[in-house]
Amino acid sequence: MIGPVLPSAGALRPLGLDQVRLSGGFWGERQERNANATIPHAHEWLDKTGWLGNFRLAAAGELAPHRRRGREFSDSEVYKLAEAMAWENGRGGSAPIDELSTVVAAAQEPGGYLNTVFGRPGQEPRYSDLVWGHELYCYGHLIQAGVARLRTGVEDALTATAIRAADHVCVEFGAAGRQTLCGHPEIEMALVELYRVTGSSRYLDQARLFVDRRGQATLPDIELGRTYYQDDIPIRERTAFAGHAVRALYLASGAVDVAVETGDDKLLAAVVRQWERTVATRTYLTGGMGSRHEGEAFGDDFELPADRAYVETCAAVASVMLSWRLLLATGEARFADLAERTLYNVVATSTSLDGRAFFYANPLQQRSAGSALDPTKPWPRATSSERAPWRDVSCCPTNVARTLASLGGYVATADHHGLQLHQYAGGTVRDGETELAVTTDYPWQGSVVVRVDRTGERPWRLSLRVPAWAGEATLVTPEGVERVGPGYAVVSRTWRPGDQVRLELPVAPRWTAADPRIDAVRGCVAVERGPLVYCAESVDHDSVLALDVVNVDRSAPVTERPLPALGRDVVALDIPAPTTAAAGNGWPYGSINAEESEPGNLTLVPYHLWANRGPVTMRVWLPLDRR
Repeated sequence: MIGPVLPSAGALRPLGLDQVRLSGGFWGERQERNANATIPHAHEWLDKTGWLGNFRLAAAGELAPHRRRGREFSDSEVYKLAEAMAWENGRGGSAPIDELSTVVAAAQEPGGYLNTVFGRPGQEPRYSDLVWGHELYCYGHLIQAGVARLRTGVEDALTATAIRAADHVCVEFGAAGRQTLCGHPEIEMALVELYRVTGSSRYLDQARLFVDRRGQATLPDIELGRTYYQDDIPIRERTAFAGHAVRALYLASGAVDVAVETGDDKLLAAVVRQWERTVATRTYLTGGMGSRHEGEAFGDDFELPADRAYVETCAAVASVMLSWRLLLATGEARFADLAERTLYNVVATSTSLDGRAFFYANPLQQRSAGSALDPTKPWPRATSSERAPWRDVSCCPTNVARTLASLGGYVATADHHGLQLHQYAGGTVRDGETELAVTTDYPWQGSVVVRVDRTGERPWRLSLRVPAWAGEATLVTPEGVERVGPGYAVVSRTWRPGDQVRLELPVAPRWTAADPRIDAVRGCVAVERGPLVYCAESVDHDSVLALDVVNVDRSAPVTERPLPALGRDVVALDIPAPTTAAAGNGWPYGSINAEESEPGNLTLVPYHLWANRGPVTMRVWLPLDRR
């Protein structure tokens, strides 16, 4: 089986890239764009910036400190690209991974150590800066690339390099080695996957050691506090995710992996408890996580500003990884619900329509349109009003690339009762003697048709997720029509080739309000349609309808229309929206005269498509008209 997460236990068994094939539609088109544009683009920039060249210099013994390029963690971008290439080839593509594998392998030192920042003449010693050095973090991505290669049936220089590195880590940081850990969690889930693919328990034991060491004040205190890298409280005692969002979510993913493989139900329950509170109090409407620019971190409960939302793309990728693991462990639809919201409204938002520019942060309001970025240069900052072709810190493009290449492994599962579809995309799903064809224009249309093309003689259950946002859906089966609520619509029968089931999800526009404790958007509403969050962009409006003074009436009609400028199937929404005059006259406070409001019409577009038509202002949350 080919897939990024293959636990040996749990409520559900994932189906891999060799069993789930996406074709066309929202995600199938993005997979092709990822293969044809994003992966080659990332490869080109890794060469252009010298991040790949660091490995060549290291292999030649010429990596003097002044010749090394990129940040201390840039090695990991090469590994994430290698993982993306491995999954792309595993689903039938032809990414040129052999050269990458050879270059990486040639730089590995005797004993398994591999890093281009430390350990050579003129460089700092190995493991001399575990707080910021990212050595174990980089190993994690190297190991995940090796796992992807092994799962796709290949043993080569990359897989040998990854295993040697993992063995080195187990010696250096095992029970008899250095009693410390990395400032950036990531290696934990990589080691568990290596255990799953090789059967060697030393990797699982090392992952468990790292999880148990975290939160013991092993690392020094820093200005951002030990919470920044989750070394303040043991994970079993934490009540919500805190600190650097990507670090927290990677650690939680690794903890779930350890819990599942060791039968540690208390550890699993602890992560579920943290997920619940985080989703209830620290998660944006888009599914994004991380509300503070300082420390790229989670904020306090209900601290969710729209314009200052950080919502790093990598945190969204990590959230999907965690949701998928929790879904496999428990079988509960709520985890697939969050994964869907995050995929459509953050992961899909990150990449431009041509697949060659990327957001790092994903705010829900853009106050200043800014200016177009130079496509020939990396952007020095994480935030911008435009997607950048590359950044000085470019963890997000390669993270999205590996996620999209492996997306087929996040769609469907099986158990001893039958098959479950958690995410809806056109294509085929196969498990044993059963094969299904899925036809849908989701998320633009709510109809999902599942046809049985091949099956055995025994009865089995087909389970289709009904998202929580749907409230209720219509299920059409060979036995008739019924209304089904959120969770899973289950059809149990003896199937025959040609049998069909149709799920009709209500994707009509709907108004959404925020919990009043989210002060930043109190008195505002947003518009959603199916799984998509919508936003207003200044490009669709003249200067009379300034987005910073627009108001909406949620009793007003919302009309739909096609917007071919952003895609063949894209649906735009139009609503009446008056503007309110500012308090004015050199002082931004005072009474507001409702009579000074002017009528207008507001166009909303899917949030994941914003900033594809040049620099714009944008907002998701719209103030209510109080007249």
